[in-house]
Amino acid sequence: MKKKVITFDDVRRVGLELPDADESTSYGTPALKVKGQLFVRLHDERDKIVLRMPMEQREDMMREDPEIYFITDHYRDYPYVLVSFARLSLETLPDLLKTAHRAASLANKRRV
Repeated sequence: MKKKVITFDDVRRVGLELPDADESTSYGTPALKVKGQLFVRLHDERDKIVLRMPMEQREDMMREDPEIYFITDHYRDYPYVLVSFARLSLETLPDLLKTAHRAASLANKRRV
């Protein structure tokens, strides 16, 4: 049986269940934010998401599974990781979004 490829509709459905999550846009693509702080958006190429992630956790994720989690030079100095839809499972999506949501929420608290 072929694995279902995740879409941004799946991301939206799961992400909007998190506290204070709102639909928005970022760089012209659909996004989810918590109190105005981005935690996930659809990448311009539409085959991946840009996910807020603490830097040290991002490095661990990329080391453990570089086919799912990676960055481009553009994201090297920012607390985000790219996540491939082709390899991502629906089972891991809620935990990923919770981590991203928490990271964005903490960024909001630091700004205040």
